[in-house]
Amino acid sequence: MSKSLARVKRAIEECGLQAEVMNPGPSRTAEAAAQACGCGLDQIAKSLIFQGRSGAIYLFVTAGGNRLDLTRASVLAGAPLERADAATVRARTGFAIGGVAPIGHLSAPTIFADPRLMDFDTVYAAAGTPDHVFAVEPKALIEACGARLAAFTR
Repeated sequence: MSKSLARVKRAIEECGLQAEVMNPGPSRTAEAAAQACGCGLDQIAKSLIFQGRSGAIYLFVTAGGNRLDLTRASVLAGAPLERADAATVRARTGFAIGGVAPIGHLSAPTIFADPRLMDFDTVYAAAGTPDHVFAVEPKALIEACGARLAAFTR
């Protein structure tokens, strides 16, 4: 088992989440994850990491079919943002792009969640690798990762 997957499993347990970790197949993109999980695109809780000029990182957990609005996201962060590069994502979260989980980070970022996720009974989030996801009730996920519900999509 990869260190990243083990860290997510440990975080699920520590948070007391009722979550099922699955290996449905390649899930690097929201589209691939939805196909692998047999669910709707918006049921994928997509993790997007952005960085401010100060070096602070922000995680935006959005419904798979939604696109982040950089202006809205920057207002929420209180600073101009840019997409974090792969090296920064790995160093700060401990995850590779395509497997970034909303929980279990090496350094906890500020987290915002897309209200669209609340429209579902179950959502699927990356579990630390590009092939693993976990199924979870969205309200429980948002509480576990300490996210703030906010409008940041277009």
